[in-house]
Amino acid sequence: MDCQKHLFSLDTEIHYLNCAAKSPLLKEAEKAAIRALVRERNPMQISVNDFFDEVDAVRSAFGKLVNCSTTNVALIPSSSYGFSSVMNNVLPKKKGTAIIVEEEFPSGYFAAQRWCSTHQNELIVVRPNPNLTTLGEDWNTKILEAIDENTSVVLISAIQWMTGLKYDLMAIGERCAAVGAYFIVDGSQAVGALPMDVEQLKIDALICAGYKWLFGSYSLGIAYIGEKFKAGIPIEESWMNRTNARDFSRLTQYDSNYGPQSTRYNVGETSNFILMPILKTGLEQINTWEVSNIQAYAQKLIQPLRDYFNNIGGIMEAEPYFSNHLFALPLLDRIDAEQLNRQLAKHNIVLSNRGNYFRVSVNVFNDESDIQQLLEAIEATLR
Repeated sequence: MDCQKHLFSLDTEIHYLNCAAKSPLLKEAEKAAIRALVRERNPMQISVNDFFDEVDAVRSAFGKLVNCSTTNVALIPSSSYGFSSVMNNVLPKKKGTAIIVEEEFPSGYFAAQRWCSTHQNELIVVRPNPNLTTLGEDWNTKILEAIDENTSVVLISAIQWMTGLKYDLMAIGERCAAVGAYFIVDGSQAVGALPMDVEQLKIDALICAGYKWLFGSYSLGIAYIGEKFKAGIPIEESWMNRTNARDFSRLTQYDSNYGPQSTRYNVGETSNFILMPILKTGLEQINTWEVSNIQAYAQKLIQPLRDYFNNIGGIMEAEPYFSNHLFALPLLDRIDAEQLNRQLAKHNIVLSNRGNYFRVSVNVFNDESDIQQLLEAIEATLR
């Protein structure tokens, strides 16, 4: 596919390599949000169907994206809300364990930590060998070795959120299924840019923030919540999640039945008339582009950068564990981090500095000039 920068309103003077922090707004999403704002002037224009139809369209688009039924999709305000929704319904094994990886994103870590404390399970943090030049193979091996008959749940990001290192979700999902463990995945840094099939990967719950690779907004996310949770207890008891919700005249005839499957986990005030059109536009656009094309575009775009680091002795993660849309620059001893930060600012480059990592994250709105400017900034640092 070709560069899609024309579909965004990005500042032409800035080289934005930071989609992992927050995606820019699509022009069409901006228009949709403005239409929603204008409608708010006259709330009598909002019909009963408007409370539900756009939500259903969003759930359908996400289902297409990750290969699941619409009834298994829930709208959430944040990834932490999604983790709590499913972890509250994970059944513990006696003297069991919960497995996470080192430097997992805080929302996932604290959800697993609280669950272990509540259910007297042990929290196991899987760490790679820090002395290796590449960590992918070793780390994935250690994760698989840690999963055994005592494992209650594995909570892991699809890729390492700072470095982009890919976890072998296929092997982990199969191992979890074999030992009867729940498999919960944080897809916030992968879904929308990396192909994801929840059925194939045997994922029980896939939790996604909406404001990164899904081109949504802050404070509105989305989740696949699978069959293991179909009879679970949600965090809150929203009227919108009941089977009689569309009949406003009968709301106080308190229907104790939830809507189908995972709709019980929808956050209250699900409709979110301002933010929902933004997420809907983003999801539909991704499905039009197709995720495999997005990943292929990113791969081609960053190839000069990968070649450059190979030529100067920098080692990037091996191909099976490398994410083309999100990765960390391998800082050699001769690359001074402070000097590189100054050069990035001088070249109008925006990317993320996370701990010891300079994280680059590209999408279809990036082009060759963005990568060229980054190369020039690195070259200037080395002089």
